[in-house]
Amino acid sequence: MWRDDLRGMLYIALKDLRAYYFKPPNISWGILFPFAFVLAFAIRNPGELRGLVPGLLALTVLFGTSSMEAIVIVFERRIGALERLVLAPVRLPALLAGKLLGGMVFGLTVTLVVLVAVLGAFGAGGVHWLLLILTLLTSAATFAALGAFVSVAVKEVFEAQTLANFIRFPMMFLGGVFVPVASLPPGLQVVARLLPLTYAVEALHAALAGGSSPEAALDLLILAVFAIVLFALAVRVLAQRLD
Repeated sequence: MWRDDLRGMLYIALKDLRAYYFKPPNISWGILFPFAFVLAFAIRNPGELRGLVPGLLALTVLFGTSSMEAIVIVFERRIGALERLVLAPVRLPALLAGKLLGGMVFGLTVTLVVLVAVLGAFGAGGVHWLLLILTLLTSAATFAALGAFVSVAVKEVFEAQTLANFIRFPMMFLGGVFVPVASLPPGLQVVARLLPLTYAVEALHAALAGGSSPEAALDLLILAVFAIVLFALAVRVLAQRLD
């Protein structure tokens, strides 16, 4: 059974990448949208551009993994394609994991493009590569699970887009991308600690600064917990929807 699940995950991910993700508008949007926000802030504070790199990478992972992920499942439910996948010899968690894998691959691909650009501009000296790779992988899994949960929680594509933006935009402004969490008012700091983007930004700061610390390990652990919880919720809600 596990072999069927793994094979199903792979083929579902490849199908989604070909059918939905690797299209020129999605690639350009996934790269340019985070750049636009970060550069708009950098124009106001030109000296802070290098300090915005961790936030730029975190935003790219967030929007790259969750944007299409948040609408693919609801779209396939609307056209009946998801029900056909359920008839395949693959269990529901593996089916949803295949959906997440497609979103992760796309998000990490566009993030790699951004990473090469920023390292070319600022240099790669002092980067803790293992921590950077682990952070990007864990963040991609978390945000793909978030997109999947949004997608299974609604019935229409426009509802998925609205709900996804309702979640992502507060994260973008409270998660330490533009302003350090420590400088926020105490109440907003509490809210920021409930957002997965906060931990992604912190871990990326540590990785790009060349340091590995217990705090960075805790950030990765919290991101992994977010990923597991969101994935479990998405599987449960999808099972209820299909019933």
